[in-house]
Amino acid sequence: MARVSLAALRLDDLPLMLNWINDREQVLLNGSYKPVSEKQHREWFEAVQQRSDIFIFGIRLLETDNLIGSCQLHSISSIHRNAELQIRLGEVSSRGQGYGTEAVELLLDFGFRDLNLHRIYLHVFSHNAAAIRVYEKSGFVREGLLRQTAYIDGEYRDVILMGIIREEYGV
Repeated sequence: MARVSLAALRLDDLPLMLNWINDREQVLLNGSYKPVSEKQHREWFEAVQQRSDIFIFGIRLLETDNLIGSCQLHSISSIHRNAELQIRLGEVSSRGQGYGTEAVELLLDFGFRDLNLHRIYLHVFSHNAAAIRVYEKSGFVREGLLRQTAYIDGEYRDVILMGIIREEYGV
């Protein structure tokens, strides 16, 4: 039974998303922390709307329409038919309930069925065990390790490269 949907982001989503990307502890799970101003956030949103190599969605609870996160396929290559997946559950209380897995599967379905992609890949910090479980549950396999490739919060972090091929997804 579906509990989340992927929907276009709305202007009224921006304040909540701005809070998420300025939450230092949460940002450090995915990247280095850098405070973002409201003006910078709005400029990012406007720029994303103009790009043809990215599809970004809000993750919404079907029951309430509340925004709990965002996900995207970016760096889409029509020649190689691949894209990179990113997801963020910004609402901490929504984590650990299967919403992220459901959103990843909806995004994979969109990428393979609607965009006719052949491969979808992602990068994840090796210490982010919860995210790795979500990706493996969705069919991603580990393809490589980028050792000490990211400098985050005063230390070097390993990044795992994961991917899934269209046939592995069952399309």
